[in-house]
Amino acid sequence: MNTLLSDANSNRFELLVQSITDYAIYILDRTGIVISWNAGARRFKGYEAEEIIGQHFSRFYTPEEQAAGIPAIALATAEHEGRFEAEGWRVRKDGSRFWATVVIDPIRDPAGNLLGFAKITRDLTERREAQEALRKSEERFRLLVESVTDYAIYMLDPVGTITSWNSGAARFKGYTADEIMGQNFSRFYSEEDRIAGLPSRALHTAEREGRFEAEGWRIRKDGSRFWANVVIDPIRDSGGILLGFAKITRDLTERREAQRALDEARDAIIQTQKMDAIGKLTGGVAHDFNNLLAVIVGSLDLARMRLASGADISRYLDNAMAAAERGATLTQRMLAFARRQELKLQSVDCIALVRGMAELLQSTIGTSVAIDTRFPLTLAPAHADPAQLELALLNLAVNARDAMPDGGHIVIDASEIMIGDGTTNGLASGSYIRLSVIDEGEGMDAATIERAREPFFTTKGIGKGTGLGLSMVHGFAQQCGGALGIASEPGAGTTVSLWLPVSHAEPIDEHAGPVDLHAGNAVHLVILAVDDDNLVLMNTAGMLEDLGHTVFQASSAADALRMLEEANVDLVVTDHAMPGMTGAQLADVIEQNHPGLPVIIITGFAELPPHASGRLRLDKPFKQAELARAVMAASHDAASGRPVRFTTPIDHD
Repeated sequence: MNTLLSDANSNRFELLVQSITDYAIYILDRTGIVISWNAGARRFKGYEAEEIIGQHFSRFYTPEEQAAGIPAIALATAEHEGRFEAEGWRVRKDGSRFWATVVIDPIRDPAGNLLGFAKITRDLTERREAQEALRKSEERFRLLVESVTDYAIYMLDPVGTITSWNSGAARFKGYTADEIMGQNFSRFYSEEDRIAGLPSRALHTAEREGRFEAEGWRIRKDGSRFWANVVIDPIRDSGGILLGFAKITRDLTERREAQRALDEARDAIIQTQKMDAIGKLTGGVAHDFNNLLAVIVGSLDLARMRLASGADISRYLDNAMAAAERGATLTQRMLAFARRQELKLQSVDCIALVRGMAELLQSTIGTSVAIDTRFPLTLAPAHADPAQLELALLNLAVNARDAMPDGGHIVIDASEIMIGDGTTNGLASGSYIRLSVIDEGEGMDAATIERAREPFFTTKGIGKGTGLGLSMVHGFAQQCGGALGIASEPGAGTTVSLWLPVSHAEPIDEHAGPVDLHAGNAVHLVILAVDDDNLVLMNTAGMLEDLGHTVFQASSAADALRMLEEANVDLVVTDHAMPGMTGAQLADVIEQNHPGLPVIIITGFAELPPHASGRLRLDKPFKQAELARAVMAASHDAASGRPVRFTTPIDHD
C-alpha cells in the first residue's frame, strides 16, 4: 500500500514539474550529466529530452565561462554550501544567448550522501533588456543634464538637501559636486531671504501647487550675487508619494543689466523727445503770443494816446479784448492737449450747438469757403463739454479751410451710429454721435495721416501754427470717451470725424441771457483778495470794487491770515498757485480758523487737491461778469456750504 502511495506521489510530482513552462527544471547527476528534462527547459534551451539527457550541463554555458571552469565551480559551491545562485548569459541549442538566473541545489539521500543536483533556470532576457534600456535612458538623461551649462539643474530631497549637481550649477554657483552634495539649497539664498523663510516656502508651494517659479537674487560660493529665474517642480512616485524636487535655475544677470540699460536709454530718448517737443512748443506758442501781445500793446497804446485827445477808443479796446480772448483760446488748446483742462461733460444738442456757432464759423474761415450742414431731422444728444466741442469744431473748420487755399466747400455732417466692440477706432460697443468736417482740399497720404494726431506736427508753414489743433481735438475726444477718425487720400479731400458717446440725459441750454453785473449786489461785501502777482491782484480788486464791494488786498497767504485776524471779512478770493502756501491750503486754514467764511479759489489749471475739488472756484482768464456770478453764488451759498464750480467760456463774439 505504501509503495503504491509513493508511486502515486512520484507521478504527481513528475506531472507538476513537466507542466511548468516558465522555468527550466531538470536534474543533474553528481558529475553534471542531465538525467531529467521538463517542458520549460525544452522551451528555453531548444533541446528535446532525448537530445539532451545524458549530456553535460556545461554546454549551456558560454565558451568563456566553460574555459573559466564556471560549471564545475557552480556544482562544487552547491555541494559544499548547500546552494548556488547566479545570473549570466546562457546558450541555446541554436547558439543564441539569453540572460538567465540559475539556482542549483544538492540532492542527498537520508544518510546525507550526494545523489545529484536540482537545477532551476529562468529566462530574464526581457527583464534585463528593459532594465538595460532604462539604464541607458537614465545615462543619456544624466549626460544631457550634466552637459547643460546655461542652466543649473539639480535634485533636492523632500527637505531641500542637494542630491545631484550638474555642470551648469557648478558654473553659476561656483561649487563642485563634492562641495555641495548633501548641503541644503537654502545656502544659495541671501540672509534676509533665509530669515523670511523663502526657501522652505518655495518647497511648500511646489509641493502644494505643483510648481514654484520666481526671480530674485541668489548667492554664489564667493559671496557675489546674481539675478536668477528659479523653477521648482515636485517629483513623486507612481503612488503620489513625494520623493523630492527638481530645481532649475537660470542666471539672468546679463539680461537684467541689458534691460536696465535699455530702459535707461529709452528714458533718455523720451527725455530728449520731451525737450524737443518743448522747443517746438516754445517756438510756435511764442510766435502766436507775440502776435497777440503786439495787438494788445499796440491797441492799448493807441487808446491811451487817443484818450488824451478825447477821441473814441472803443475800437482799440475791442481789438485788445479780442487778442486777449485769442490768447485764452490758445491756452485752452495747450491745456486740453496736456489733459489738464477739466471738462464739463454734459448732454449736448450737437445740431443746436453747430447752428449757434454758424456766424463764428463763417467769420473765422472767411468768405472764400462755403459751409453746409448735413443733419438728420432728429439726433440724440452727445456726452461732451460744449465749450470744448465748439473749440474742436472751430479747429477742424480752420484746418479744412487751410487745406483749400483757393477756396472751396466744407460740409459739417452729423449722424448717430451703433458700433460693435473694437470695430471702429478702438471704441467700446454702443451708440455714438459722429460729427464730421469734410473738405475738398489736397488730402493727405497715409504717412501724414499717421502723424496727424501727434503734438506739434503741422503741414503748415513755419510760424503759422503750433501743431496743437488736431492733437487737442484728439485729446478732447478721448476725455469724452470717444475717438478721432481721419479718412483722406491725396487729391480727394479729407474727412475728420469726431466720435462722441450718446448721452441719455437732457441737453443743457448753454445760451443763457446776458448777466447784469450789479444785479443781486444790493448788499455790499467786505472781500479779501489774495494774489502774489500785484498786477493780477490790482485787476481783481478793481473788478470787485467796481461791483460795489469793499476790498482788502494781500500779496501772500500769510498776509491774508494776519488780516483776517484784524478785520471782519465776508468773502475771500484767492489765487491758487502761490509760493509758501497755495490757495487750497489757505482755504483749509480759513475753514479751520474761521468756519463758514466762504473762499473762492482762482486757478489757471484744472488740478486741485482732491479734498479741495468741491470748493468754490473760478477759472482764469475771467471777465467781470464771471467774477460777479462767483461772488453772487458765494454770498448765497455761504450758509449751506454747497460746492459750486464757475467756468469761464470763451466769448467769440
